[in-house]
Amino acid sequence: MFPPVYLSELASSVVQIGLVAGLLMVLPLVMKRDRTVDRVILFSVAIVLSLRYIWWRFSETLAPVGFNWDFLASWSFFAIEAGALLSSLSAFTILMRHRNRSPEVTAVGEWWQPDCVPKVAMLIATYNEDREVLERTIVGCLGIDHSSVETVVLDDGRRDWLKLYCDDMGVRYIRRDDNKGSKAGNINNALEVLANDPVPPGFIAVLDADFVPHRNFISRTLPLFHEPDVGLVQTPQHFFNTDPIQHNLGLSRSYPDEQRFFFDHLEPARDAWGIAFCCGTSSVIRWTAVRDIGGFPTDSVTEDFMLTLALQDAGHRTVYLNEALTEGLAPEGLKEYVTQRARWCLGLMQIARSRLHPFARSNLRIRDRWSVLDSVIFWLTAFSFKLATIVYPLLYWYFGIIVVDASIADVVSYFGVYFLWLLFVMNFISRGLIVPIVNDVSQLLGAIPITRSALTGLLNPHGHGFKVTAKGGDRSRIVIQWAIMRPFLILFALTWIGVTIGIVFDGLNYRDAGEGKTVILFWTIYNMFVLAVTIIACVELPRRERHFGDKPERTLMRSEGKLSRVWLTSLTQEAARVRGISLTKSDDVLISIRGVGDVTGRVESVTADGGMLSLSPDSQAPGVAKAVLRRWRRAQRVIDATVRNYRRCC
Repeated sequence: MFPPVYLSELASSVVQIGLVAGLLMVLPLVMKRDRTVDRVILFSVAIVLSLRYIWWRFSETLAPVGFNWDFLASWSFFAIEAGALLSSLSAFTILMRHRNRSPEVTAVGEWWQPDCVPKVAMLIATYNEDREVLERTIVGCLGIDHSSVETVVLDDGRRDWLKLYCDDMGVRYIRRDDNKGSKAGNINNALEVLANDPVPPGFIAVLDADFVPHRNFISRTLPLFHEPDVGLVQTPQHFFNTDPIQHNLGLSRSYPDEQRFFFDHLEPARDAWGIAFCCGTSSVIRWTAVRDIGGFPTDSVTEDFMLTLALQDAGHRTVYLNEALTEGLAPEGLKEYVTQRARWCLGLMQIARSRLHPFARSNLRIRDRWSVLDSVIFWLTAFSFKLATIVYPLLYWYFGIIVVDASIADVVSYFGVYFLWLLFVMNFISRGLIVPIVNDVSQLLGAIPITRSALTGLLNPHGHGFKVTAKGGDRSRIVIQWAIMRPFLILFALTWIGVTIGIVFDGLNYRDAGEGKTVILFWTIYNMFVLAVTIIACVELPRRERHFGDKPERTLMRSEGKLSRVWLTSLTQEAARVRGISLTKSDDVLISIRGVGDVTGRVESVTADGGMLSLSPDSQAPGVAKAVLRRWRRAQRVIDATVRNYRRCC
């Protein structure tokens, strides 16, 4: 018989961590990330561990009730943390399910047969984009493989040159006298014009000016309308370029853009619950459904989410197809990135105070009300909690205020086990998208303006104009975003000074936290790492994109029966620009692309020394679309020379 082994509290906690770690090494071998029962098990355990952790925080780590600073600091931080945990519990519940509609699309096919092919209007909302920006999107629309498509440019900039260009391209052009209602008002004006057509469209597709549709955008989304109560089909947003966090931290090759978790995992999970929502661009909407609700809502700066609620209130569902069918441009600068997130937050708060708020007398289902509450709680708590985790440890170093009174053993047992399980589960279902420090940085960067927007939107929801996401500015040099960096510099300095004082001059602390001081020390050191990386992310590195326009490629092209050598100056998945040849509009051509093969195409527009082609892969070049896309992304996912014009767009 072996003698009994008595473990200390800390050793016992470490054993718990070891057991959980061992279990997590086995689970990937027996569980599947898309199987509902496995997701339910994983997230149920996460919920139990979360509740275990928060009960421990409530019952053992808070300051006694009293009129003192310890009580105020300890309980206020706990309240913020509990709110963030409530948001997490809601997210865990949503993520228990997952839906992939791609097999449904393939199985249903052209459900409208033998009736006429549904007419689709491709609406391109634009304000001040340059010709080459719009040209890419328009050519992409003209190359769509659906047989009944009308491309409509909605010009809120009232530009005569754009009208002439649309006339030349055979594209419909609509302008209005004012900009009332911003993007939603622009689309509503177009809906009124289209309603007067002899045959209005059966469906409309909404695209931002910088989002280029793939050839099969309509043929893949339209089948999901086979159920008559489906009012809107949303597809994910993919991006040509890196977002500012990826770019400034040099993570573009190892870390995907910040929105991938939402579009690739959260939206499919929401769709499984029937609460997927519109995300603006890259969506297709049933004409009768949008007319039934009187057009796009204009009482929120996030008209897309509001549109989903208005449709559902009228009995029309929103579904989600997780296929990359469009690609656009992510915000290039940190200021634009933060502004965009703050606008989303403000819009959600406006919805929470709108006619379709979660407790309104409406036809919204309980799950729709839950969807709104989930979003509101997320924007209210996630970013404010991240800011609180940075600020509250300073209260101990400078004033001796104990925020969390806990031993190392308890922290390892309750928080460590919970955090380790959660980190595994989130990375298991998302294929490694959750990186602790990087995720902390992405939240911390926008924490101050987002928290301000959340409070402003709830307390004063009206009178806030639509702030577009600017994509301009000089990106050829290093730019330090001092306004964004300044609070983090101050917090880093205060943290460093505070911990130095606490270590070197221990007697200067008003009260000693005992073993809890080690916890605060570890917490503080982690915060210093997060703040340091956040400060680095505020240094905007030059964006020296590599374009075909900078180094054109020589290739062969057959046009009008003649074989010619041309310059390939621009290439995307659906279009190409060539120079060094005289072309005739609407002619069919055959162009050889290195690493891909011979690809058929059609001349969509001509220039003095070439033209713009829409590519049409044929049987001689199987899989060419995927090959072009792989090639495109190997070039660091940047597009041709026209992307430089995006920087002056909204």
